[in-house]
Amino acid sequence: QVQLVESGGGSAQPGGSLRLSCTASGVTFSSHPMTWVRQAPGKGLDFVSGVDANGNDPVYSDSVKGRFTVSRDNRKNTMYLQMDRLRSEDTASYHCVPVPPRLLQQLTRYWGRGTQVTVSS
Repeated sequence: QVQLVESGGGSAQPGGSLRLSCTASGVTFSSHPMTWVRQAPGKGLDFVSGVDANGNDPVYSDSVKGRFTVSRDNRKNTMYLQMDRLRSEDTASYHCVPVPPRLLQQLTRYWGRGTQVTVSS
């Protein structure tokens, strides 16, 4: 069973830095390109960055280019996102997924905000 665990999030001031980690298990990590996405409250899925299986060919959204750096360590089954010069608009929940970054970049162009479904009695 594939499991992805994101960590490193928290609070930072504008202009500050954070380093996120994404550790995978149940998957041959070194065989998969990896991608970071984020979702702000009330908004759709937003592509952030990604890297190929070997840690090459990093891809960034225009909104984070020059401020964020993606990397990975296949020995540790972990991908990182160094976030510098943070802005208020970077506030979101960050997730990692084992899919090619350019694919997710295209998909998220058409990602709507979604609609809330609440199931309760």
